[in-house]
Amino acid sequence: MAEDAIAAAERALLRSRIGRNRKIGLSVALLVFLLDQASKYVVTYPLQLQQRREIEITSFFDLHWVENYGVSMGFLTADTELTRWLLVGLTSAIAIFVGAWLWREKRRDDSIGLALVLGGALGNILDRVRLGHVVDFADLHFGTVRPFLVFNVADAAITIGVLLLLVRALLMRDGKGSQKEV
Repeated sequence: MAEDAIAAAERALLRSRIGRNRKIGLSVALLVFLLDQASKYVVTYPLQLQQRREIEITSFFDLHWVENYGVSMGFLTADTELTRWLLVGLTSAIAIFVGAWLWREKRRDDSIGLALVLGGALGNILDRVRLGHVVDFADLHFGTVRPFLVFNVADAAITIGVLLLLVRALLMRDGKGSQKEV
């Protein structure tokens, strides 16, 4: 009898934790999406980067207008209407998968990583649906060395989210690290 009560309390605590992590995750995803779209609005309209093409901000960071028709590092370039919509479908399917994973995730750190990926993916999907391409503008460089392609807030969030998930997965492999659910 006492064991049943303890089990019920543990299930209630887990449901509460998952619910709290969902709220945090969905809030982070929404924040990333809004920051991404706001930054693209600012570079497109007030700064008129599309017409100016480039604005030097510092010796290591410029705003540089790029219409990205593909995905990461130029893979899967959508140069026709058919490939554009296939890419929208593929990235939407991935976003749905990430959203479902986020909905079920028990760990707060993984929820945040997934939320970064989801918010970034939705921002880039909206660009591709509205414009036919993704607006990239952030150009981080060191002199003439450019270790990164031109990117946007969504790309940065996706990269950080994936790195958080990978680091945690690697630390947890073979029982290393803390297995405590947060």
